[in-house]
Amino acid sequence: MNTHRTAFAIFATTLVIAVVAAFLTILRDVDTRSASTEAPPGTIGLARPHPPLPPRTGEN
Repeated sequence: MNTHRTAFAIFATTLVIAVVAAFLTILRDVDTRSASTEAPPGTIGLARPHPPLPPRTGEN
């Protein structure tokens, strides 16, 4: 039973180290300076304005 606990402890430690390393790697590569809360005029969020659709005729 002690070998199972040892194996689990090694696995859990390795998993925690991998998660922390991935988190730090992601944070290092993110450039938050380019983020902006202002959208260009005529848009909602990241959408671009499109011309209106043609009117529908009597088809179903």
